[in-house]
Order: sequence, then structure tokens, then C-alpha cells
Amino acid sequence: MSREQVKKVTSIGGQALIEGIMMRGPKNTSVAVRSKDGTISSEDLKTTYLKDKFSIFRLPILRGIAGFVDSIMVGQRALKISAEKSGSLEDEKENENESVFSKFIREKLGDNILNILLGFSMIIGVSLSIFLFMFLPTFIFNNTIGTIEGINGINILRSICEGVIKIMIFLAYIILCSQIDDIKRVFKYHGAEHKTIFCYESGEELTIENVRKYSRFHPRCGTSFLILMLLIGIVIGFFIQVDNAFFRTIIRLLCVPLLVGIGYELIKICSKYDNKFTRIISAPGMWMQRITTKEPDDDMIEVAIKAIKEVIPENGEDILR
Repeated sequence: MSREQVKKVTSIGGQALIEGIMMRGPKNTSVAVRSKDGTISSEDLKTTYLKDKFSIFRLPILRGIAGFVDSIMVGQRALKISAEKSGSLEDEKENENESVFSKFIREKLGDNILNILLGFSMIIGVSLSIFLFMFLPTFIFNNTIGTIEGINGINILRSICEGVIKIMIFLAYIILCSQIDDIKRVFKYHGAEHKTIFCYESGEELTIENVRKYSRFHPRCGTSFLILMLLIGIVIGFFIQVDNAFFRTIIRLLCVPLLVGIGYELIKICSKYDNKFTRIISAPGMWMQRITTKEPDDDMIEVAIKAIKEVIPENGEDILR
């Protein structure tokens, strides 16, 4: 589907889950999950977004930071629900090869185990991201290209080289993840999410047949957002006049809110306008979606349709402005 065919651009977005999809609309958020018995169950997430609590978070740049924080918090809740409803937790409990340690932990922690595991995985994930995308590129540059006489002081070259290293690490990570069977199914649900949003934006009736024909590549996607953050980070790196890997990492961490804010505004512009400038900005993320989205099965599209129908407002408040 060409972008010229899209009749409107909405603020509705989503997230692929374990055997399910979360759709986030202007007023509410819904999670739809395919259970082990084949039925689809949905749940409305009662959420108050930061922009609704504090009007300052409706301003440019700040709205992107608020949206990013909301996405992380709501995404964790949605992931927990999908794990419970899809039967993934029951599969773990029924595992005959479960170790004695695993049984001990499950018995002691009981129903709190999922919250603890999600929190622990978030801490590990954030720590690993900081190491891989902030500390490691600087460390590699300092001990390779940076050792060449006269090179270490050229900050623009340093930032570009570090940026290329980050993108290579990110690409390798995504490709490795895409080889895992469970992740492949999540990527299929990701494709179903995009196709369903495109179908809704085109004004067509939300049926499996209609959704199936749309593109799985959407400019307003988390993958595109991450790629944009990496590219914007290269430009911001031009102004970080520090060579030490540790202190450079600290400064980059302090710049993350700015990266998020700028990335959000660019994604929003690319969603609303179709011209040479926006196509260039969108190109890296759209290409990366060839890895992070896959063609979904019809039953996955059915789940996506169920999720999006729960968040479509009646008064057009979902139009992206």
C-alpha cells in the first residue's frame, strides 16, 4: 500500500506481546490475547497518561519524553497480562524438567514472581543497553581508531565511528533475536499490529481480508524510533567533548531525554507528511522493520482487530495533530 492511499493518520499505536497485541488510543489502552484454548480475551488498562496529569507534557519535546515513560510503564503491564492470559506461566509450572531451585523460587514468591522477574529483566535490559550502546562503542574507538595519532581529537569522526558501531551492535542483536521461535511469533504479531492500523487509517472495514492486504511497514513504529535515536545520538555526540568512556557514558545518559524528545517529534512529522525529507528520515527505520515485523497469520490479525476496536474513539479524537 502506498502512503498516498492513507486517508488519515491517527495517534493510535500498539505493541506486540506474547500471543497478543496492545493497542493504545487517545483515551484508553486495550490488550487482546489469544488463549491456549483458541479464544481471544481483551482487557482495558486503566491508565492516566502524564500529559493528562501535567499540561506541560503536551509541549513539543516534553510530550515525547512523557510518551516514552508512559510506553515503558504501560508496556510492562501489558506484557504481564499477555503472559498470564496466553498460558505461558502455566507452561512453566507444568515443566517436568523444572529445576529444584526454580520450584523453590516459585513456591516462595508465589503470584509475585512475574512482577519480580519483569522488574529484574528491565534492570538487566537497561544495564545491558547502557553497556552496549554507550560504554562499549567509546571503549572500542579509544582502543582502535582512537589510538591513531591525531585522530582522537577529531570529535566529529569519533561520534560517527561510535554511531556506526552502535548501529552494527543493534542490527546484530535484532538479527540474533529474530532467530528465536518465540520472538518470530512476536514479530508476526508486530506485523499484524501495523497492518491493522493501516487498514483503519485507510477507512476500510476492519476485517481479516481487508487487513491482510496492507503493508506491515509503518512509519510510526518503535523500531523506527530506536533507529532515529541512534542517528540523532551521532549528531549530539559532536558536542560531547569528552574522551573517557565512563564520563562520556554519563553525559550520554543525561542526553537521553533530549534524544527521546527529538526522536518523537521527527516520527510525528514523518507520519503526517510525505515528502523527500520525511522519506529520507523514515528510510532506516522502515528498512529495519523488514526484520522486526513478519507477515502475520489470520488468527493474529484477528487479535489485532479485537485490540484496536477497543480503543477507537467515536468523535475523531484519534487524529494525529
